[in-house]
Amino acid sequence: MDTWTGHDVPTLPGEAPALRLFDSARRETASTVPGSTATMYVCGITPYDATHLGHAATMITFDLVNRLWRDAGHDVNYVQNVTDIDDPLLERAARDGEDWVVLGMRETALFREDMEALRILPPAHYVGAVESIPAIVEHVRELLACGAAYPLDDGTGDVYYSIAAAPRFGYESNLSRDEMRVLSAERGGDPDREGKRDPLDPLLWRGARDGEPAWDGGDLGPGRPGWHIECATIALSRLGDTIDVQGGGNDLLYPHHECSAAHAETLTGRAPFATHYVHAGMIGLEGEKMSKSKGNLVFVSRLRADGVDPMAVRLGLLAGHYRSDREWTDDVLKAGQERLSRWRSAAAAPAGPSGEGLLSAVREALRNDLDSPAALAVVDAWADAALSHAGEDDQAPALMARTVDALLGVKL
Repeated sequence: MDTWTGHDVPTLPGEAPALRLFDSARRETASTVPGSTATMYVCGITPYDATHLGHAATMITFDLVNRLWRDAGHDVNYVQNVTDIDDPLLERAARDGEDWVVLGMRETALFREDMEALRILPPAHYVGAVESIPAIVEHVRELLACGAAYPLDDGTGDVYYSIAAAPRFGYESNLSRDEMRVLSAERGGDPDREGKRDPLDPLLWRGARDGEPAWDGGDLGPGRPGWHIECATIALSRLGDTIDVQGGGNDLLYPHHECSAAHAETLTGRAPFATHYVHAGMIGLEGEKMSKSKGNLVFVSRLRADGVDPMAVRLGLLAGHYRSDREWTDDVLKAGQERLSRWRSAAAAPAGPSGEGLLSAVREALRNDLDSPAALAVVDAWADAALSHAGEDDQAPALMARTVDALLGVKL
C-alpha cells in the first residue's frame, strides 16, 4: 500500500538529548534507548469514515517521536497499518450500499491527504491487513502447532488464541480480569462466546460466513483474520522481534495492544515486544469522546475545505499534552490560529533573543515525555520578545522557524 508524500526536515545545530516517554506497562517515564535505527509501530485507521481530530492528535503524537529521534541522529523505521478489512468497514458499506473495497480505498486516500496537510512524516511502511493475510495465516498455523491456539468445536472454522500461552498476560494494561472482560465486550471482543477456553481469549481467524469476504486460509479453511494478529504480523515482518515503541490511542491499550503484544511474544519467544507502550489521549467535543459511534466528529478534511490552515489545527492539538484526554472547541482552534499568525510575524522579525537558547529549551521540553505545551510556551515567549524588538541575534528568526518546523512539524 502506498504511503503519503513527505517533506524535508531541517537539520538543527547542536546535540539533542535522549527522548523520555511514559511507558504504559511500567507506568513510569523512562528514556528511549534505540540503536542506530529506532523502530516504531503505530496502529492506523479502519477506513470507513474520514480522518477526525482524534486520529490527527494520535498521529501528531507519534510524529513528534519520529522527529525527536531523527533530531537525535537516529534513522527511524516507522510502520503503520490500515485495517482494510473489519466488521465496521463491512457494516458501513452495507448501510450505504457501496462496495467495501471502494469505501476503504476512498477513505484511505483521504487519510493520506490529511496526513500530508498536517505535515505528518510518512511511515517507511504503510501496510494493509488484506495484503498481509498470507503471512497472518502462517502465524496462526504456528500458534496452533505450538498449542497456543485452538479451533472452536462448533463448525465455524474460528480459531482463538489461548491467553494461557502468555503467562504475563495483562502486564501491559495493568488491568484486572474483571476490567479486561468489560473492555473486551466494549471493544470488539466476545468474552461470552460459548466454547472458548477463557473468556478473554481473542480471535485469530474467523471462518467464512455467508455474505462476507473470505480468503484462502490453507488448512485453516477460508476466512479472514482477527484484529490483533494483523498488527502483530505486520510489525514482526517489517520491524523484527522486538521494537522500541508500540503506539496508538489509549482506547487501544486493551484489548488490542495487550493481545497483539502477546501474539508477537508467543511467536518469537522474546519479551517484552516493545520497550515502550505509548498511548495518546482522546479528543472530546462538548464533553464527550469524539468517536464515530457518537456521531460527534470534527473532520480534518472539513476544516481544510473551510479554509482552516492545517498548521493552526496542528498547533491547537499540540496545546494539550498528548496523554491527556482533552476538548476541541472553537476557542482551541482560534488560539491555534492566533499563535500561528504571531509566530509567523516573529519569524519575519529582523532579530530576536538567542536562537540557540530557544532551540535548547524546545528540545528540553519535548524530550520530557513530549511536553508540547511547554515547548509552545517557550516559542511564545521568544516570539513576544522578538516582536517587542528585544534581542540582537539576527540569525535567531531563521533558526526559530527551522526549530518549530523540525521538532514541532509547524511550517511558518
